[in-house]
Amino acid sequence: MYVKVINRKTKSILIESVKWCNSWMCRFIGFQFRRRLNPGEALVLVHEKDTVSGSSIHMLFVFTSLTVIWINKLGFVTHVVIAKPWRPIYSSPIPASYVLETSLEFFDKISIGDELDFIFDGK
Repeated sequence: MYVKVINRKTKSILIESVKWCNSWMCRFIGFQFRRRLNPGEALVLVHEKDTVSGSSIHMLFVFTSLTVIWINKLGFVTHVVIAKPWRPIYSSPIPASYVLETSLEFFDKISIGDELDFIFDGK
């Protein structure tokens, strides 16, 4: 299943097609064992509720840096980092339900406090 990531205020599409990872296995695998991402490639790790520990990620077996964005249930961006390969843990200091992982060029397009929506696109 795929979604579009939309800026709530401007209604602009930030990322056209994002893999929706709501299963344990999809969240666990993420971008492990990947040497690079294709332009526009992204995934969102979906959790049932806003949490700090539950939405933390690792970069073990990930061979490329990623832009990682934590988003709470209300759609507010709570944290943004450039996650580096082989680091054991990254987390948002504020509870989040969604973790959006994508390429480095997205880092300058998002800020803490931005409001995002996910629109299912039927793929």
